[in-house]
Amino acid sequence: MARTCRHLLLLSTLLAAQVYAKTPPPQPIVPVPSFAQLAWQRLEYYAFIHFGMNTFSDREWGEGREPASDFNPTAFDARQWARVVRDAGMRGIIITAKHHDGFCLWPSATTDYSVKNSKWLDGKGDVLRDLAAACREFGLKFGIYISPWDRNHPLYGTPKYNRVYKEQWHELFTNYGPVFEAWLDGANDNKKRMVYDFDGFFTSIRSAQPNVMIFSDAGPDIRWVGNERGLAGETNWSARDNEGTFPGFADEAALNVGDENGTSWIPAECDVSIRPGWFYHADEDTKLKSVDQLMNIYYGSVGRNCNLLLNIGVDRRGLVNEHDIARLMEFKQAREKAFAVNPARGKVTASNVRGNDRRFAATNVLDGSFDTYWATDDGVTNASLTLDFGKDTDIDTVLLQENIALGQRVKGFSIEIWNGSDFVPVAHATTIGYKRIVRFAPQRTSKVRIVIEAAKACPTISTLEIYNSSRN
Repeated sequence: MARTCRHLLLLSTLLAAQVYAKTPPPQPIVPVPSFAQLAWQRLEYYAFIHFGMNTFSDREWGEGREPASDFNPTAFDARQWARVVRDAGMRGIIITAKHHDGFCLWPSATTDYSVKNSKWLDGKGDVLRDLAAACREFGLKFGIYISPWDRNHPLYGTPKYNRVYKEQWHELFTNYGPVFEAWLDGANDNKKRMVYDFDGFFTSIRSAQPNVMIFSDAGPDIRWVGNERGLAGETNWSARDNEGTFPGFADEAALNVGDENGTSWIPAECDVSIRPGWFYHADEDTKLKSVDQLMNIYYGSVGRNCNLLLNIGVDRRGLVNEHDIARLMEFKQAREKAFAVNPARGKVTASNVRGNDRRFAATNVLDGSFDTYWATDDGVTNASLTLDFGKDTDIDTVLLQENIALGQRVKGFSIEIWNGSDFVPVAHATTIGYKRIVRFAPQRTSKVRIVIEAAKACPTISTLEIYNSSRN
């Protein structure tokens, strides 16, 4: 009996192996994201915080001439920042630890122009220390921006300044715990031009924290979307042909859409401020973006294969202002309402399933897991998914995700609804990537069909969600 059981177990194992060998998973389409890039993409939405000397001089671009003693928040509370950010549904904070004026929010040994020479806490304060601790407490990722442009440092404009800037990154990466994103741009002085050692900067950053994601206009890990409106292109490839680009590269036409056949995986990040400016100004308390504007930004960033970096200017007290808090919470409520009810349940079928293997079945798009997916046979790049609700349902939004661990594939797709006798198109779009949200005029239908019209290789769709975002 024991021998028979062993034989049966061996036979079942061999049969399973044969099935797997017959239907291998799709081959990746390079480039593909690194593990760190994939984890970053899943964050989707986090905060930029501008706070510094400009907060007290009421400027956007300071010149580094204001005395360090002018920095003196009266009620600084990093825990309040973190609590607001978490409650707003954000997943991290990137702090402007040094803006173009050169003032450092930590007691840097590289300059006298820092909190150590301010009136705040008699020079004993450290914004980075308190914020890093607050992020850990509230379960947020912690990121840092320091401008390479420094309008105060006496060595700026000379080769020696490159060493100063690297040392500033070293201080930040060795004293404040894990950093999820290092943010730098190509800001430069028009008169005292600085030749930046960007390759050296990146090497220094990686040597201190190998897993950090580095943002600049052209990567290496995350690229700028090319504008400060927070909007990606209707077509947005995560791949880029990055040859000849650099931090400071500001070609919106190229950055906004990426490159279908790019050789590097460099997804885009959308940065935009909730106010007209980046730093806090009291006269902008009534000029915050409306909820409708913020929702359109969300659909145009997260909904177009990007991450959204929404800026908050902390006020002179050292607090997120009440006006900003109210708008952030209204924005959260609007997102929750739009995506509250997902009727994407019922019978889902596909025109083709890879090897007729349930590991690649259409039902995978409804299981709530990013790691399972529907796939077609190799060479099948025109295919469809049909979802039957079983009853008439009001809809106006479709959310799709590709399993981008295998590369970004879809080049064009359409959304069709059943009108009682036939399927008719209601929307067409191009790329999907990590996440694509398509809105269309409200429809009442019992069936929806997603038609993949063109793809670089067999599609790998991990998620299908459907909403009625405009319901009362």
